[in-house]
Amino acid sequence: MDDEPSAFDVSKLPTIAKDDVTVKRKLEKAKNQPTGDRGVLYLGRLPHGFYEDQLKAYFSQFGNVTRLRVSRNKKTGKSKHYGFIEFDSSSVAQIVAETMDNYLLMGHIMRCKVIPKDQVHAELWVGANRKWRAVPKDRVTRVEHNKPRTEDEQKRAAKRLIKRQNLRKRKLEEAGIKYNFDSVSYVCAFDFTIVCSD
Repeated sequence: MDDEPSAFDVSKLPTIAKDDVTVKRKLEKAKNQPTGDRGVLYLGRLPHGFYEDQLKAYFSQFGNVTRLRVSRNKKTGKSKHYGFIEFDSSSVAQIVAETMDNYLLMGHIMRCKVIPKDQVHAELWVGANRKWRAVPKDRVTRVEHNKPRTEDEQKRAAKRLIKRQNLRKRKLEEAGIKYNFDSVSYVCAFDFTIVCSD
């Protein structure tokens, strides 16, 4: 799940900021009168395939995107279909919110709201502007499996192996099969003779 498949190509979507004359005029006015503070937007009902790269590519038509983050499931990494985006100007963010709220995008009616400055949480941008990467579960399992064991853990593992080996021997004997385990049997390295004995 390293690279999620994009459901669509952003370049094929209509560009609102360039096609709509009133929005274009508002954006030019906002860019000519820049505000010192940044504007943060909540984006809801994001369609499948509209992730970090697509968000940045699409919303850059309005203005300079400083930060963005798509909310994801911590275990699977799949999108929760909402995110946050920050523009370098709060007036541009306000225009984007007015334009994109209830906008039909790939069959989804988007929600786009300005988050007031005092309600922006301190940890909102943790992991922002980073492409999501899957946790390599196989590598984590391999490292856990191959880590050095303590002597106590080694003794427990040896007991388990001997117990299984003795069970196999007994089953074969009960079935009337004579099999020599000497060449393939587990040799007991620890001093617990009761478990090691046949």
